[in-house]
Amino acid sequence: MSEVTEVIDLGEYGDAFRTDPHPFYAELRARGPVHRVRPPGADPDHETWLVVGYEEARAALADPRLAKDPSKLDMTFLDEEQIGKYLLSVDPPDHTRLRSLVSRAFTMRRVELLRPRIQEITDDLLDAMLPRGRADLLESFAFPLPITVICELLGVPEMDRAEFRKISTEVVAPAGPDSEYDAVVALATYLTELIEDKRCAPGDDLLSDLIRTTAEDGDRLSPGELRGMAYLLLIAGHETTVNLIANGVHALLTHPDQLAALRADMSLIDGAVEEMLRWEGPVEAATFRFAAEPLEIGGVRIEQGQTVLVGLTAADRDPARYPEPDRFDIRRDPRGHVAFGHGIHYCLGAPLARLEGRTAIRTLLERAPGLALDGPPGPWLPGMLIRGMRSLPVRW
Repeated sequence: MSEVTEVIDLGEYGDAFRTDPHPFYAELRARGPVHRVRPPGADPDHETWLVVGYEEARAALADPRLAKDPSKLDMTFLDEEQIGKYLLSVDPPDHTRLRSLVSRAFTMRRVELLRPRIQEITDDLLDAMLPRGRADLLESFAFPLPITVICELLGVPEMDRAEFRKISTEVVAPAGPDSEYDAVVALATYLTELIEDKRCAPGDDLLSDLIRTTAEDGDRLSPGELRGMAYLLLIAGHETTVNLIANGVHALLTHPDQLAALRADMSLIDGAVEEMLRWEGPVEAATFRFAAEPLEIGGVRIEQGQTVLVGLTAADRDPARYPEPDRFDIRRDPRGHVAFGHGIHYCLGAPLARLEGRTAIRTLLERAPGLALDGPPGPWLPGMLIRGMRSLPVRW
């Protein structure tokens, strides 16, 4: 077991790390699978362990000694203080209980029932976008599709969706600590009011179902748990899919041979989406884990109470798992990628994200045969949580 003393300040890499972190992760992987780092924009005294190796990442994601509940270490985070407990901030048995109360809404069968509506929303968005000849794909297509789907699923009124988009982006990729605080407070207030509205006048939507849901033993979600569940589903249910679509289209447009191969054989779409997830997935690093006891990852000792970031993007470019990992290849077998996580915290909405991604990208390519970049993409989002661009100008 090795002792790591060097702390790598990722902020010193500047904008190059935000724009393209893969060469930096490759450099770290070449030196070892686990490193002590200071994340970009973090306080000078904030250090964490970063896992960049594939096998080590999968092991860490499934290791029960790495807790998600910060209260075990007498810590709290802003979102939990304002929103309440939710699936990504609890461990078993609380996690098991919460997931069982909501998982029935995201079964393959339930998601498959959404296919016609997802196709309809996709077609309506393209009907509005394509006559213009050029657009920001994020604003016109990649954002409105998943936000419409998840808001309809949860019963969020249409008039609230533009404001919700602004708030949610600030939550996952804040411009600064003050704006993050204001956004989380605003979101907590909004969700509290929305749940109260649903309680008074329930509808045919998932949030109303969750309010009514009672397990066989009489268990049900508390008001705080309901708010936490709505928060997670709204944020994770659209923010990740936005960037799955945008990052995937960007990958195709910057790899014309792969774009041509997919256009020539659209039956490759399922595998292509999996390669998009592996090559430039929408989540750069999983949310923090905490060592509930001393443990070893990749030959490195992690002390009790220390935090751990599992680099999903870094793991999915590990040459020990994927030969020529920087090559985007839609015919590759990308099975086993960790873009949706691994273990008990594996993304609940993965079937829905996959369905939306496949539907959106296939329909876009079929209806816009001349699709091409119309200039450089906007800046990549700050931080190490969401991997995505602020804009993606295209023409056709």
